[in-house]
Amino acid sequence: AGPAHIGTLRIASSFKNVHAIMHAPLGDDYFNVMKSMLERERGFTPVTASVVDRHVLARGSQEKVVNNISRKDVEEQPDLIVLTPTCTSSILQEDLQNFVNRASLESKADVILADVNHYRVNELQAADRTLEQIVSFYIEKARKYNTLELQRTETPSVNIIGSTCLGFHNQHDISELKRLFSDLGVSINLIIPEGSSVNQLKNLPKAWCNIVPYREVGLMSANYLEKEFNIPCIDINPIGTIELANFIRKLQSVLNALGSDVSFEDYITLQTKFKSQASWFSKSIDCQNLTGKKAVVFGDSTHAAAITKILSREMGIHVAWSGTYCKYDETWFKKEVTGLCDNVIITEDHGLIANLIAKTEPAAIFGTQMERHIGKRLNIPCGVISSPVHIQNFPLSYKPFMGYEGTNQIADLVYNSFTLGMEDHLIEIFGGHDTTEALTNTLSSVDDLKWSTEAKQELQKIPGFVRGKIKRSTEKFAKSNNINSITLEVMYAAKENVGA
Repeated sequence: AGPAHIGTLRIASSFKNVHAIMHAPLGDDYFNVMKSMLERERGFTPVTASVVDRHVLARGSQEKVVNNISRKDVEEQPDLIVLTPTCTSSILQEDLQNFVNRASLESKADVILADVNHYRVNELQAADRTLEQIVSFYIEKARKYNTLELQRTETPSVNIIGSTCLGFHNQHDISELKRLFSDLGVSINLIIPEGSSVNQLKNLPKAWCNIVPYREVGLMSANYLEKEFNIPCIDINPIGTIELANFIRKLQSVLNALGSDVSFEDYITLQTKFKSQASWFSKSIDCQNLTGKKAVVFGDSTHAAAITKILSREMGIHVAWSGTYCKYDETWFKKEVTGLCDNVIITEDHGLIANLIAKTEPAAIFGTQMERHIGKRLNIPCGVISSPVHIQNFPLSYKPFMGYEGTNQIADLVYNSFTLGMEDHLIEIFGGHDTTEALTNTLSSVDDLKWSTEAKQELQKIPGFVRGKIKRSTEKFAKSNNINSITLEVMYAAKENVGA
């Protein structure tokens, strides 16, 4: 996860006609480049940097921030301007709330200061808090002007909370959820923040329940709405056949408790048997070939837990360990995956994850872009299932992870992430194989181990799909026996040692 101000900017720029002003050094405005590149948008990103330069450092911001807010109010005519502090503005100990108060007197737009502690929270936590802050601001504003919509819709409806820009496959997931609710005869009251206006937030209480598809963003807003208006929240992540059925049954239970009379069991059966190819595939001989294969999982809470459940419960794959970098969500994550994997890893140390992968030697990795790079060095295939991500994980084609089409996409991702049969051997025959450098059971340097020419030639004779494992086990044997040069004899001795 990135720094806190990135989370605030993601929320602000997801709403329609909301402008964000970031009080930061010039280098911190990379958000604009990142969003325009990854989201491939045609318009300008509504984020302005109020630059902290040497003059500001010498004399303080003075009128600079206030002037920037007033200027953007005139130029963009937004409904809301969000001023976000950064670590730099916190270090300078500037009274940004005072700037907001002064700017509010002159601006037609609403102006708020993002209320996040930039030393204590990360991007995801800040996004969650900023969304709740904006929701509560406009709910209270509607109360003040007596425009709050408290009458529940006549037919069942839901709010979907937490879809943001730069989210992992968010747009595709939301499209799939729209289709799901349409099939179930449940209307969508509001989807926030992506694509919605802050002026619509007064309509949030009209929904029968709130849906939070991602744990990382939306839970705080849903909890606020439940506390204020007694709107129930469904936070089951609808990823995978089993959890999707649990999600729909929970929705059925909530709606019936509120006076509706719905039954979705026939829909679950129909979709599971015929729409979702994943449930059929899990019983096929192709998927059975994966039974017992070893995999590792790492990512954010939502996706790492979901993929662990799918691998273990739906595909029979052995998950050696599952982990998340969302340390603040440790309790929930452990509860979800305990019993489905051998070990649970909670860490923000990517170096530790790299070494754990190398020691585990899984048949496949399911992680972030970081783990994909690690996998390339270790010659282990990796399926990307969570942010942080690369531009290739913002596909132009339709690739949801949620809903019944999402089950098909994930089944394809999992199956294609394993090296199948003689795949690598055929690559070698028809085009050459890019041999990775010798690696031990960590990703640290192995310069002190030398391979003789004969040993290298022998290594090339080994099929590519097991070569990396043979290479590492030979180096491990050499290290444990204080051998600095690997010859043919050492290779044979290492082979005999494995047999013993």
